[in-house]
Amino acid sequence: MTPSGNQSGRMTEFVLAGFPNLNGTQVELFSMFLLVYLLTLTGNTLIVGVVGANNRLQTPMYFFLGNLSCLEILITSVIVPKMLSNFLWRKHTISFAACITQFYFYFFLGASEFLLLAVMSVDRYLAICHPLRYPLLMSRAVCIRLALACWMGGVLPVLGPTVAVALLPFCKQSAVVQHFFCDSGPLLHLACTNTRILEETDFILASLVIISSLMITATSYVHIILAVLHIPSTSGRQKAFSTCTSHLMVVTLFYGSATFLYVRPSQSSFVDTNWAVTVVTTFVTPLLNPLIYALRNEQVKEALKDMFRKVVAEVLGNILLADCTHKKTVR
Repeated sequence: MTPSGNQSGRMTEFVLAGFPNLNGTQVELFSMFLLVYLLTLTGNTLIVGVVGANNRLQTPMYFFLGNLSCLEILITSVIVPKMLSNFLWRKHTISFAACITQFYFYFFLGASEFLLLAVMSVDRYLAICHPLRYPLLMSRAVCIRLALACWMGGVLPVLGPTVAVALLPFCKQSAVVQHFFCDSGPLLHLACTNTRILEETDFILASLVIISSLMITATSYVHIILAVLHIPSTSGRQKAFSTCTSHLMVVTLFYGSATFLYVRPSQSSFVDTNWAVTVVTTFVTPLLNPLIYALRNEQVKEALKDMFRKVVAEVLGNILLADCTHKKTVR
C-alpha cells in the first residue's frame, strides 16, 4: 500500500496524548507520578550503592540485583521525565528524533531486563541444585560476561525494528500518539502504509525474547522446586525458597504485563488499553523491585542499616570537626 494523500513531507514531531479522561486531575497525577519516580530512583540507587559498597553482598545474586536496579533506573528515566513535563505544559509535543530514541531505549532496556531475569533464575537454580559447583560455575568472570551479554542482548534485536519505524511514512494530520510515550502499537497505528509485516516481525522478536526467557525461568524454577522438596528439614526448605521468592514475585509482575502488551500479532489494534498496562511496567514494577528485595532479604536490610550508620557517623564526624575548627579559629 502506498502512502495516502494525508502525508506531506517528513514527520518532524508527534503529539503525546497522555492519559485519557483526566478531567482536571493533572496536578494530582503529576504529584503522584513524581513521588513514585523519586521513590523508584531512591530505592534502586540505594540497592546499587549497598551492593557495591558491602563486602557481604559481593555474590552473584546481588551482583545481578545491582544490574537489575540499574536497568530499572534507566528504563524509568527514558519515559517518566518527558511524561511529567507534559503535565505542566499545554503543548505535549515530542520531536521525531526524541520519539524514535525513546522507542529504541525503552525496548532495548526492556529486552535486556528479560534476559537478566532469566540469568537470575539460572543463578538461583545453580545455587540450590549444584551448591558444591556453584562457586566455579558462577565465578566473578562468568557473572560479568553474563551481565554484559544481557545488556548487549537487547541492542541488536531492537535496532532493526527501530530503523524500520523511523523510515515509515506518517500522516501529518494524524500525528497524535495515543499514549504517554512513543510505544510500538500507537506509532504503527499512525503510519500511512500497511504495517502488517512490521507488526508480525515485532511479534516474533517480542515472542522470542519474552517467551524464551520465560521458558528458561520456568524450567529453572521447576528444577528448584523439585530439589527443594527433597530437602529433609523444614527449615532447609524454607531457607532455600526464601532466596527465590523475591525474584519470583518480580518475574510474575514483569512477565505478566509485558506478555499482555507485546506478545500479540497486532499491537496497533490495542492502543486504547496499552497505557493502563504500561503503568505497571513503567511505575509499579520498578518501584516494587527494591522494596521486594530489601524487605524480604535480611542481608540487604542489614547492609542498608550498616550503610546508614556509616553515613550518619561520617556526617556527625564532619560536623564535630567543623565545630572544633571553628572554635579554634575564634580563640
